[in-house]
Amino acid sequence: MVYWPDNRPQKEKIKNREVQMILKRLKINTNLGEPTNTYILADEESKECMVVDPAGKPEKIIDMINILEVKVKYIYLTHCHGDHIGAVNEIKKHQGGKILIHRIESENLNNPEVNLVWYIGMNQIKLEADSRVDDGDLIHVGNIELKVLHTPGHTNGSSCLYCEKEKFLISGDTIFRGTWGRTDLPTGSLVDIMNSITNKIINLPGETIIYPGHGKSTLIKEELPIYTELKPRQE
Repeated sequence: MVYWPDNRPQKEKIKNREVQMILKRLKINTNLGEPTNTYILADEESKECMVVDPAGKPEKIIDMINILEVKVKYIYLTHCHGDHIGAVNEIKKHQGGKILIHRIESENLNNPEVNLVWYIGMNQIKLEADSRVDDGDLIHVGNIELKVLHTPGHTNGSSCLYCEKEKFLISGDTIFRGTWGRTDLPTGSLVDIMNSITNKIINLPGETIIYPGHGKSTLIKEELPIYTELKPRQE
């Protein structure tokens, strides 16, 4: 796997072998002030890709898709909040791809009381999922296999994507570097998010990289003491 920072769109090799998977993060500014992380996950052999949480600025996302020369197979939404869905319709219109979201969260997509588009100053967005996923489902992008983890707490239908082979987790707003997602919003629950983190996330291998919906990446082993020993993260 290769992870590309925003300023390195060129192709790379690792240990003298062709890279099979590309993971690209784009920081998308929204009216919330803190950028949302949009991820483009691509299989270099098949050129299939998945866009995760296209938050806004569709032209920026489309430009990167074109730079990578990949074809959108899926648009995956970790949850329904407006700062994660702003560019979905434009990406689908211009690049194609099926919209995937957890079955429970699909019921929240067009509910302004839950998706909170008004809260961040957006116009109401009308979305329809092409497929609804469940906990444990496997999604394939070329040769890349991703497992859906239903992780309620930030919202009741929040989910993460886990790639066992490449040892990474795209966590949406469930877990961040040094903390967890907000639970004071509609359908949120502190009890649920703690159960999701302790039962489904921190028991993943310690070297698993967490790519969150906002902020910097981290490792499972670096977050573990917060939840097992009640110790704050040491930078």
